[in-house]
Amino acid sequence: MIRPVVLGVVRRGDDLLVLVGHDAVKGETFHRPLGGGIEFGELSEDALRREFREELAVELTDVVRLGVVENVFEFEGRPGHEIDVLYSASIADPSFYERRDPGPILDEGTPVRWLPIADVVAGNAVLYPTGLLDLILPPEGCQ
Repeated sequence: MIRPVVLGVVRRGDDLLVLVGHDAVKGETFHRPLGGGIEFGELSEDALRREFREELAVELTDVVRLGVVENVFEFEGRPGHEIDVLYSASIADPSFYERRDPGPILDEGTPVRWLPIADVVAGNAVLYPTGLLDLILPPEGCQ
């Protein structure tokens, strides 16, 4: 089954707001922007706003669609397939950006952190979904 998902790319300078996950089968720690499933009849932007309220108790502003990626993956030894709608967004409360530790996801406890994009580019951190960096980094030579 293909799952429709919405993810929010929230930046603080050159850092991304991400959840920290672990795949025990692969022995891999990975990072992913926050978000979740789009419910039947729900618009993706509405789902994004709902997910951020549920996960961090925050409101979003400046929500702009970045693009869509097809994410075929394996997690914990099981295949997965998502259509990920990606948005850039800002947290409405400016004090959120001052937090060293954004805290865990409220409804499940998954750790959340600010991830330097440079760590991903250097190969020191794994960021999913594949293709996200292409949407948020300028083309090489255009910096």
